[in-house]
Amino acid sequence: MINRRRMLAGLAATAALTLTVSACGGGRAGAGGDTSAAPGSNAGALIGVAMPTKTSERWIDDGNNVKAKLEALGYKVDLQYANDKVPDQQQQIESMLNNGAKALIVASIDGTALTTQLADAGTDGVKVIAYDRLINGSPNVDYYVTFDNEKVGIQQGTSLLTGLGILDAAGKETGKKGPFNVELFAGSPDDNNATFFYKGAMGVLQPYIDNGTLVVPSGQTEFQQVATQQWKLDTAQARMETILNGFYSGKDLDGVLSPYDGISRGILNATKSAGIDNPVVTGQDAEKPSDKLILDGVQYSTIFKDTRLLGNTAATMVDDVLNGRTPETNDNETYNNKVKVVPSYLHESVIITKDNLTKEVVDSGYYTQEEVEKGE
Repeated sequence: MINRRRMLAGLAATAALTLTVSACGGGRAGAGGDTSAAPGSNAGALIGVAMPTKTSERWIDDGNNVKAKLEALGYKVDLQYANDKVPDQQQQIESMLNNGAKALIVASIDGTALTTQLADAGTDGVKVIAYDRLINGSPNVDYYVTFDNEKVGIQQGTSLLTGLGILDAAGKETGKKGPFNVELFAGSPDDNNATFFYKGAMGVLQPYIDNGTLVVPSGQTEFQQVATQQWKLDTAQARMETILNGFYSGKDLDGVLSPYDGISRGILNATKSAGIDNPVVTGQDAEKPSDKLILDGVQYSTIFKDTRLLGNTAATMVDDVLNGRTPETNDNETYNNKVKVVPSYLHESVIITKDNLTKEVVDSGYYTQEEVEKGE
């Protein structure tokens, strides 16, 4: 691959001469060109879409949704998956810029690892939309599209309490005092969303831990103790097995806070191997294998985030910035990436249990009944 920065340096003299000869004719902001052009001038432009992995079906769905929406708007799309490898994602984004992408939609693997690539994008006038995961430490993040991540955590904590019978369906206390033995899992520490999920969940659960209704036999309650690197099922399963072997001799496990369906399935693999009968386990993303487990009464809940909405908003933001319009946002205060507050659009999420899975996931057209019943 041609080194893009070297290529730009090699073009500098030519660019300077061109500007001298045609000073009134305009020029390029960089390899990607100035994207704040007049409406219609970026018709058919190339848009780079960088997704983190294909190991989670939700990211496959996200990529397909974004690509379809952008193509419906008339753009060409370079969709890449990085297999959870940061260097691969860095190289993919650099390649997109080399190939003249006019905008980037990026779901980062490590939200702190793309500063160089985004600096290149900023130099070139290429707009960057952070997709579901905030990119930290860069001034060159123009917009962020996501769900209300702290609310997702609140929903996870609430559904755990509901599943245990501490709260009823309306969210009111039932009077059950337990104590209930629970364990806590969080997402990947390099994903900014993971801290929002855990903060939201613990805001709901901590009062019940403090008053003794919930007990955490492992004693592991700090984020760094409960985080699951790269959201891996196998990592979660191994940790759950270690906890069960070390802290549950003669004890029942009543429930587990899980932030993601893949982690939930790892937890349930461990509890099944230990002969524990279906503790209350939460989740997120309404993945098909977990939808089946919910219908079968194995996993208690998940959080449904309709990624079609996310993809539509991201694509619309790109279309707006490439046509001189300001994208719609609904949160300009919450998401500080340690350099700037990034203007954001937040979508709503829904708690899913066996009672409403068909209505929310199937009847909405997200998956078919056959898909959720088969789990594939």
